[in-house]
Amino acid sequence: MEHLKELIIGKKQKIMFTEGWDARVMKAAVQLVKENLAIPVLNGSRSNIIEKAEALNIDLSGVEIVDKKDYPRMDEMILKMVELRRGKLTALECCDLLEHPSYFATMCLAMDDVDGLIGGATISTRETLRAALQLIKTAPGCDIVSSCFLMSKGNRKYILGDCSLNIDPSEDELVEIAMQCASTARVFKMEPKVGMLSYSTFGSGGGAGVDKVRHAVQRLRRLPLSYEVDGEMQLDAAVAQEVAEIKAPNSRIAGQINTFIFPTLDAGNIGYKMMARFGGFEAVGPILQGMRKPLNDLSRGATQTEIYKMAIVTAAQAMMNRVST
Repeated sequence: MEHLKELIIGKKQKIMFTEGWDARVMKAAVQLVKENLAIPVLNGSRSNIIEKAEALNIDLSGVEIVDKKDYPRMDEMILKMVELRRGKLTALECCDLLEHPSYFATMCLAMDDVDGLIGGATISTRETLRAALQLIKTAPGCDIVSSCFLMSKGNRKYILGDCSLNIDPSEDELVEIAMQCASTARVFKMEPKVGMLSYSTFGSGGGAGVDKVRHAVQRLRRLPLSYEVDGEMQLDAAVAQEVAEIKAPNSRIAGQINTFIFPTLDAGNIGYKMMARFGGFEAVGPILQGMRKPLNDLSRGATQTEIYKMAIVTAAQAMMNRVST
């Protein structure tokens, strides 16, 4: 994470936490302040958060709290939410939804009160994503939201996608997932070498799944990309040079892949967990991709350290988003 820390230190990116009352979140926020990596913003009842912090002996100096009860732009927020929902909700219905922490926090991001948002410490992924897709929506040129994990061990690091969202991506969706993962790789200062994974390597196997991956590769190659994409290929051909020389002798990047695109969610989810459990790799994620603004979801079992790291990732995404716009 050192590269990302260098990118965001002192830049004062405001990162909001949907569940600001959670002890893990408060402790991660304090760590961010101590290292000058971001300005943490806790969403929730001010009195409840302060009371809980005092009980746990947590010093929230430098941490901001946003309490819906005294939010100064509530009328403006309601009008903005009606606009974003394009008439599907009345002002009264928006008022009711803003009682939910995920909707209020997401609207703080939509209103540019904060630079990035992290939710999911206690709220389900479904609720976090529902608010995000309704209010933040996808980035220009993106039709889907996908996810990836950064897997790191020593000086080795890989991007794996999609591992938590898209169950059986189509050819179109695989193309988007590949491009989104390549962009995330560059956030982590990796030059993406994208391998589209399959149980087949350049025609060694057949079937609808193989065809889907192969066609996605063909479509990616017709685009003006600034990085290499190859496939379809098996994992051993993607990572082992000696296997690549046999199975993919004409590939420029087989054996050197650092950005893996899985054909289904089954494969991606199993793959990243096997690397973590059996290979000793650290998994950072899921990192959401394709959103108009930086927003990430936590596992409800996330540790303080995992929350801290996701905040660093979110702040880095916010910095990259600022540069690109």
